[in-house]
Amino acid sequence: MARQVRQSGLVATISDSTVWRWLNQDAIRPWQHRCWIFPRDPQFARKAGRILDLYERVWEGRPLRDDEFVLSTDEKTSIQARARLHATLPTQPHSAMKVEQEYERCGAWAYLAALDVHRAKLFGRCEQKTGIAPFGRLLAQVMTQSPYQDARRVFWIMDNGSSHRGARCVARLQEKYSTLVPVHGPVHASWLNQVEIYFSILQRKALTPNDFPSLEALQERILGFQRHYESIAQPFQWKFTRQDLNALLNKLQTPRVEAVA
Repeated sequence: MARQVRQSGLVATISDSTVWRWLNQDAIRPWQHRCWIFPRDPQFARKAGRILDLYERVWEGRPLRDDEFVLSTDEKTSIQARARLHATLPTQPHSAMKVEQEYERCGAWAYLAALDVHRAKLFGRCEQKTGIAPFGRLLAQVMTQSPYQDARRVFWIMDNGSSHRGARCVARLQEKYSTLVPVHGPVHASWLNQVEIYFSILQRKALTPNDFPSLEALQERILGFQRHYESIAQPFQWKFTRQDLNALLNKLQTPRVEAVA
């Protein structure tokens, strides 16, 4: 860009660093970008709004009772156990931890988890793969213990993965547990699912760097961190409400006014 400015005759001389400084101070920075997915679900507002209401302990306009619970659930797939070909060297003064680049694959777990969003209680299990049967085992792990087995209703917020998708899933789950209420989010809206926040914490705090000699060691790390996190966890301070959602959707639907020179 500096060369183009000089060739155009705008200035006689100008340095690259000066152009960079000007661009970096400008409000519009065309070299930066963010990827996003535009809401395409025709029922996005309704589906997302139900989830946001549940986070505020409201369902269909009515407050939840004390014996009604809200769980957020999902699967973190393909968590690999990578055995490094040379032992990891610990952190030293003025020297970062050194992790061997090459590794052997020792298999992978699918981690299925459910988070009680208002009580900060975690339930999780490692499975060889995802599917209806593994998800059913997670459901049983939760729904057969107090207070959920005696609850009036237990709302399960979930995505549209193949393990728990559509009307057949709703019928199957409610036939097994009459008090369970599946709540499916919109397509491509995992940011509405609070358990995803926990997955990101797990990844940063317990799974990075990935250096596990076996699947057993990886499972021990995952479930050990789950127990530790639950012992210190507080409910997430979720602040994005239905009103915020409506404002965002209105903004996306409002045509932009092009500047006129």
